[in-house]
This record gives sequence, C-alpha cells and structure tokens, in this order.
Amino acid sequence: MENSQKHIRFIRSLIALVAAMIVFPFAMSAAGKVPVSVQANDLELKTVCIDAGHGGHDPGCISKDRKTQEKALALSIATKLRDKIKAAYPGVKVIMTRSDDTFIALAERANIANRGGADLFISIHINSAANTSASGFSIHALGQSRDKNRDLFQSNLELAKRENSVITLEEDYTTTYQDYDPNDPQSLILFSLMQNANLEQSLDFADCVNSGLKKYGSITKSRGISQDPFLVLWRTTMPAVLIECGFMTNTSDLTAMRSDSGRSKIAEGIFRGFVEFKKKYDASMNVSSPAPKESASSSQASSKTESSSSSAPAASAPSGKVLYGTQVLASGKKMASSDKFFKGYEPTAVWTGKLYKYVIGTSDDIDAARKLNREIKAKFPESFFVKIEGDNTERVK
Repeated sequence: MENSQKHIRFIRSLIALVAAMIVFPFAMSAAGKVPVSVQANDLELKTVCIDAGHGGHDPGCISKDRKTQEKALALSIATKLRDKIKAAYPGVKVIMTRSDDTFIALAERANIANRGGADLFISIHINSAANTSASGFSIHALGQSRDKNRDLFQSNLELAKRENSVITLEEDYTTTYQDYDPNDPQSLILFSLMQNANLEQSLDFADCVNSGLKKYGSITKSRGISQDPFLVLWRTTMPAVLIECGFMTNTSDLTAMRSDSGRSKIAEGIFRGFVEFKKKYDASMNVSSPAPKESASSSQASSKTESSSSSAPAASAPSGKVLYGTQVLASGKKMASSDKFFKGYEPTAVWTGKLYKYVIGTSDDIDAARKLNREIKAKFPESFFVKIEGDNTERVK
C-alpha cells in the first residue's frame, strides 16, 4: 500500500511539474552574424549546452587500477567538443554545465540548459559493466523504446539506475525528484512514460552522432540508440541526448579514452554529428545554415522502427491539404485519439517513417490555428506551432 501511494504521488508530481515548466524561447537572441532574417534567426540552432557527467565528490565510474575516473574523461571530451563547435561556428553559443571539477545536481544541469535557452543538450558519460568484454559507445534519448519487441527495462535497467543514483549525493533529493527512487524499477517504468515534443529531433541528433562516432571516433563500435529513463534528460525543454562514449571496464576502450588523441577523436565524432544535425535542424526551419569554417560531413545512420498498433488511432493528416496546428508529442507508438494525454483535443497523427508526430488544434486557416495555439501552449508547455503538408511537418514562427 505504501509503495502504491508513493507511485501515485510520483505520477501526480510529474504531471504537475510538466504543466508548470517555464518554456524558454526556442533560441536566444542573435549572438553571431548569420546572414538570415530576424524571423529565421530566432529559429536557427544557435545555442548548445554540453554537460560533462559527474564531478566533484561524484567520480562516476572508476577504472580497475583506480587511476582514471569518469568525471575527468567526461570533462575532457566535453571541453574538446566545446572548442570544436566554437571554432567552426563562431555564431553558436556553447554553454557548459561545468568547466571544472565541480559537483552539479542532475536537476540543475537541465536548469542550466533551460535558463540559457539552449536548442540542444548533450550529456557526456563513460559506461562500465561487470563483463569486461562489453565495449563501444551508445546514445540515449528520454522515453520508451521504439522497438515494441525490445524489453527496455531489462536491457538498460542497470545503466539507468547507476546514472540516476547520483541524486542520492544531493541534499533532500526525495523532495527535488518527487519521490523518485533510483533503486526501484517501478519508478523507472513510471518515469519513462514521460514523452516530449522534441523526441524526434533528439533521435535525429542521436542518429547523426552515431554516424559521426562510427566514422571519426577512436571507439567506433556502436551499441545503438535507445530511449531510456535518464533523470538528467528529464527537465530539458529542447532536443537532448546522453552519450556513453565507451567502457571504463574494457581494456581497449579505456586505452583509447586515456589518450588525449583518443578523446579528441571521440569529440570529433560527436562534433561531426553536430554539424550534420545543425544542417538538418536549420533546414527544417527554412534557415540557410552556414557551413562550418572547416568543412565537415557525415553520413547519417539509418534507423529501423516498428510502430505499435492501437485501437481507434488518431486520424492521419489528409493528403494534398496544408494544415496548421500545434505539435504536442512525438512517439514511436500509435496512440488512440481518446488517450487522456491529448486532454480532450482531437489529434492528427503524421507518420514520418520513424515516429508519429501528434498535432492538435489543426486548421487550414493559419490564423485560426494560431489562436488555438495560444490556448494549447498553456496546457502543453513544450508544444510548438507547425505546418503539415502530406507526411511532412515544419515548425513555423
């Protein structure tokens, strides 16, 4: 009974927190000299937050010989990534959650990104496993698995528990994280039910990084992209991923990460993913993205997805007709139009071949859709205005 009440409080707290979240501008005011209009400039990817995992009295994973700590490797890779982005894109603002050996609470890391108006959040970590043969990098977004046949909570349960357990080092963490228990699988399951409107872009960035690391990184084995319940991604209001760059417990991975050149190559792989994602991001906003000072390109990794079925699914967007509305969710699962998530609104589903985008308050009259958008934003703080044309959706200022 006590656990049941605890889980109910947890769900209610999540709902209240999401409803109360302050939505920051999609991008900060122009900080660089990009030759685009004011309207386009507001939508361009101009601010990125890089989060070096752990720090201070939280060392993260430690090598078997006790000589190397995750917090130091993560900071080094994060700093190198920052320098590469700043050198290639002088107009892009880079925020660091920490630039030295300082402990930063998980919730505060997201707050730093939100306060800075970041358009992208990248959290850098190092993995570990009891099996020393485990190797390679993996990339994670917040949410549920895209593969209906994959048992999310068995495959990455220990990883999520370990990364989230950092909150126990914070004062009064039970209040900050609303009864979340990092050692309780049920908490992970309840927490993972949260979805956000930025999921598709999070997965797009993950695809780009996956491709970049495989081609340019010092650790090129990919363990794939998954959706998992990481607390550090919870409160971010922008596309966000967590990257496990390699295994501290694997001799080959550790050797690569211990060398300065190895860490530089990892940062280069992530940077190449950033370059590819920025091109796509800016293009989706009808912004002409400036090329980096040093040309960089990477082929985007493909991703196979299976959608789950649901009775009374949301209506599909009519072909040949342009609609406007407010996107409130991106998910790999087909949802019923009567789902409580939509709060009584009739959703339109747009299948991208990878995810369903759910849009409410749709109309072929842009002014009517904008009027509804103002009402919807109050109930769905992370939502944004879009144009639907066939199976394509495009953000509109």
